[in-house]
Amino acid sequence: MLKGLAASEGIGIGTVMIIEDRILDYTPKTVTDTKAEIKRFNDTVDTFCEIAEKKVEALKITAGKKEADIIKGHIVMIRDPYLISETEKHISNGECAEEAFANICDMFESIILSSKDELTRLRAADIRDIKFRIMSLLLGVKEIRISEAPKGTVLVAKELTPSMTAGIVKENIEGIITETGGLASHSAILARALEIPAVLNVPNAVGTFKHGSPVIVDGKDGTIINCPDNKQIERYTKKKIDFLKVHKELEKFRGKRTVSADGKNFDLFCNIGKPDDIFRALYYDGEGIGLFRTEYLFMDVDSVPNEEEQFEAYKQAAVMLNGKPLTIRTLDIGGDKEVPCLKLKKEINPFMGLRAIRHSLKNRELFKSQLRAILRASAFGNIKIMFPLITCTEEIEEGKAVVEELKAELRDRKIDFDEDIKIGIMIETPSAAVAADILAKKVDFFSIGTNDLTGYTMCCDRENSDVSYLYSVFQPSVLRLIERTIRYAKDNNIPVGICGEAAADPMMIPLLISFGITEFSVSAPFVLKARRCISTWTKKKADAVAKQVMQLSTESEIREYLSSVISC
Repeated sequence: MLKGLAASEGIGIGTVMIIEDRILDYTPKTVTDTKAEIKRFNDTVDTFCEIAEKKVEALKITAGKKEADIIKGHIVMIRDPYLISETEKHISNGECAEEAFANICDMFESIILSSKDELTRLRAADIRDIKFRIMSLLLGVKEIRISEAPKGTVLVAKELTPSMTAGIVKENIEGIITETGGLASHSAILARALEIPAVLNVPNAVGTFKHGSPVIVDGKDGTIINCPDNKQIERYTKKKIDFLKVHKELEKFRGKRTVSADGKNFDLFCNIGKPDDIFRALYYDGEGIGLFRTEYLFMDVDSVPNEEEQFEAYKQAAVMLNGKPLTIRTLDIGGDKEVPCLKLKKEINPFMGLRAIRHSLKNRELFKSQLRAILRASAFGNIKIMFPLITCTEEIEEGKAVVEELKAELRDRKIDFDEDIKIGIMIETPSAAVAADILAKKVDFFSIGTNDLTGYTMCCDRENSDVSYLYSVFQPSVLRLIERTIRYAKDNNIPVGICGEAAADPMMIPLLISFGITEFSVSAPFVLKARRCISTWTKKKADAVAKQVMQLSTESEIREYLSSVISC
């Protein structure tokens, strides 16, 4: 059994087709008739564009216009005046077209790979794809014909380029396995659009699998079974049937508003950790981002991201969402989140120590750098600011004062930002929930973080097996704090969302509807499931369930009752 990056959901059961790298050998030579060589190059570019246009039209039918635009982007790239002129310049200096074009592409790829932004680095695959296809045309090497792959094929390649993926006959391909690629790579996007199970980043995949051997691809958890036995094939065949049945039912909710059975509208957002997670959120039909966990920008890096680097990340996220809401939570570190580049001091009890908003207020320059980046990015989309781990009014007022100070600074510098940017807080401490009536008057919105709220309310660590039995959002005390928070948000006419794991729990959804929640923010794969579940409830029906639940006195009684009445 092998593991990789689960990039496109589904179960694929088929036989391996190895897509081996073709070697494009050429001998650099000095050309004397440079005009003829430039014409040969330009004719090749024209041929490339003609072939690409046909692929664009084919993709519009099989995957949709948005995905077809990926290949259209290759046409734009190859027609780039700088790329063309630089190649022609090299040819004018005596280089053959192959050498000139290869050198220019290598330069472009090197520049892209030097970027600190992961999404930008992924675009290097497009440069390699274009280079390979132009070089193939110049050298007369035939293109790989994935379109001729027989039914039941699982493609295995070092890198599956967008142009290769564009030739796929959806009905014939059971799965895709590659050695490279990320969730935001164009190949992953096309695989999801074509609904083909895909697992990427599998080390030495081409060397591991044999052409024609049986294989199972689980695109949901990233598992691959090479040469499965009969029991495994039987088990995964059933799993595939179940997946397709559920998938077909859920697809009815794609592109629809999130509406309860009695017509009440809700916002259904996604939680993300970095900008390229938005591809996944949009793929699963999220209506925006309810929680951008910015601490992930600070993890696994050698130095603290500066204002400009943060600005680019937030701007990129806003632009990708194209006007959909983006709630950016300021740095939430400490507790169980270690950030080596910040060199946090060790604390005896970090969960009760200098974390989240407390750390930001004590480290003002770092806080200002982040807020300034967020404010600047707000000129490019629908951005909101959210402060984490609020426990009292003073923390809100201090945070808002810093925002106002930075607004004045940006005005003086004539830098655009959203003057009316909304500021909200996370309700994830008992003190914030108890004082929700006071705090609601100070902010524009609430977002309930059920994970920390449960842990702090029950005074237990969910990772500690000795006390984890206490960790449940269905504890009567936790439910009462959630209900109280929502009630006071409603009384003060501010939106209130929920962004913890409970937001996608079918047993929690009727309670939240009854309490009066307005927004759900879930992990991307749970969007359609949550939308379907919400659609089965009316307020009256949810109220009846909540009334019964709030009369029960133990977590086990509540869970047992909800299990008996929940069907979604």
